[in-house]
Amino acid sequence: MQKLMIATGLFLASAAAFAGDGAQWGYSGAKGPVHWGELSPKFTACSQGKNQSPIDLGHFVESELAPIGIHYQAGGDEIVNNGHSIQVNYAPGSKISVDGHEFTLKQFHFHSPSENRINGKSYPLEAHLVHADKDGNLAVIAVMFEQGETNEALAQAWAQMPKKAGDSDELSSSASAEDILPSSRDYYRYNGSLTTPPCSEGVEWLVMKAPVSASKAQIEKFAHVMRHPNNRPVQPVGARPVLQ
Repeated sequence: MQKLMIATGLFLASAAAFAGDGAQWGYSGAKGPVHWGELSPKFTACSQGKNQSPIDLGHFVESELAPIGIHYQAGGDEIVNNGHSIQVNYAPGSKISVDGHEFTLKQFHFHSPSENRINGKSYPLEAHLVHADKDGNLAVIAVMFEQGETNEALAQAWAQMPKKAGDSDELSSSASAEDILPSSRDYYRYNGSLTTPPCSEGVEWLVMKAPVSASKAQIEKFAHVMRHPNNRPVQPVGARPVLQ
């Protein structure tokens, strides 16, 4: 990752995290997800954690979830290929509130195929909008993409998508994270983790129920630039409730 955003010592990179101690990891072979917990003492949560992400969301618990307070402005100003994902870094000023608790949007990035599943269904693309509060606690909004019409919210970023790992580019005009969200803001909620090393737990996951569309060409372009699937397999749900 070219630009790491740090809040009180916690790397803000959900699925695009970079190992803080220099350990290398990937999505296949000896450095793939099955082995992450062996690659560094800092990665033990990847193999020993009890509240890991992603998961297959199901067996929902009915709950009166309060609407997410979304207060975004156009602020996506840099696009980065960090070798693990395509990430748009966000300028300060955009926030969400969850149960009255405020989180600031730091970045959003993508996975293909999706990391989380919903009732067993995998999607061809998933976006993670990563937020942090003043103490470094994280909240991630996940958005699923179905193949369909061209997604205009992706078009600008995709036009400037860096093709090589380590490359970045300033976006010609600021991207809006709100444009990525579905019109319906109903969501599922569960407690989980970062989906890459160090797999730190205590992450609040807010998974949008409604998917949005992306064209076949947009999905294929991302997959071609990544050169490999960049999804961690689903993890055991255990005793965690998935609220809706």
